[in-house]
Amino acid sequence: MAGPKLTHIDAGGAARMVDVSDKAATERVAVAEGRVTMSRATLDLVLSGNAKKGDVLGAARIAGIMAAKKTHDLIPLCHPLAITKVEIEISPDASAEDEARPALVVRATVKVTGQTGVEMEALTAVSVACLTVYDMIKAVERGAVIGGIRLIEKRGGKSGHYRAGEA
Repeated sequence: MAGPKLTHIDAGGAARMVDVSDKAATERVAVAEGRVTMSRATLDLVLSGNAKKGDVLGAARIAGIMAAKKTHDLIPLCHPLAITKVEIEISPDASAEDEARPALVVRATVKVTGQTGVEMEALTAVSVACLTVYDMIKAVERGAVIGGIRLIEKRGGKSGHYRAGEA
C-alpha cells in the first residue's frame, strides 16, 4: 500500500524541481510565525528603540521582506515567484504565561497569484527576520533563543486551506 509521496523526489529517488506548468494560477496566501525569546531588559531595550545597532524591528521587517523575495535563491528546489505581498508583523508575545521568558513574535504573510504556493517564502521571511532580531541584540544578549518557526495558515491551490491546529 503506497502512502503519501514526497513531491521533490523523482521515481529514482533523486531530488527534482516540481513541474507546476499544468497548474492553474490562483491566489495563494501563507502565514508563518516564529519567536525570539530574550530577557525582559533586552525586550524593553528593543521596544524603546534605543538598541545600539538602531531600529531592531524596522531592520527585521525589511530583512524578512527581502528574504521572502529571495527564497528561490536560498532553498534549492523553490520556484522563483512574482510575490504580490509580504507583510511582517513583530510584537511582544502577549500570550506568554511565563513572564520570565518574554519574546517577540514574528509573523509573515505572503501572497502571490501563481501556480505554486508561498509557504516557503513565509517561513523564510520569519526565519530571516528572527535572525535579524538576534543579530541586532546579540551585543547585549547572546543567549536569546529563536524557535517555534512554523506554518500557521495556507490558502489556495489544489490542496486547499490549511490552518495549524486543525485536523
